[in-house]
Amino acid sequence: MFLNEAVAACSHTGQSRLPVTDPPTQTQYELHGARVVSAQGSYDMHSIEPLAVALEAAAKESPRVVLDASGIAFADSTLLNLLILTHRATDFRVASPTPQVQRLLHITGVDTVLKVLATVEEAAIDQ
Repeated sequence: MFLNEAVAACSHTGQSRLPVTDPPTQTQYELHGARVVSAQGSYDMHSIEPLAVALEAAAKESPRVVLDASGIAFADSTLLNLLILTHRATDFRVASPTPQVQRLLHITGVDTVLKVLATVEEAAIDQ
């Protein structure tokens, strides 16, 4: 069932419609010589572009990039692909992943490829 069919089915059955969410946001800052990109929201093929642009810019600005994943509510294979591409481009670390992101990384085995750390502070330090 496609999204528009799901919305139509909900309206015909009296169920509430799918929630409208705010677009995801990204902020950047410097910490211990690393460029930190903090991501908040849900990421899929329709919303990944701003995060991709932010991570690419961070990789060009700094030899070490940290993704603060503590604000990611939802992610799919689109985010996984972006994380792997960023890993190939720079010294990349994922910090403070939410349980949903941790599960995604673990199920796919990507957590064995990426540096996944508990805190942004720990991830930003040159190791």
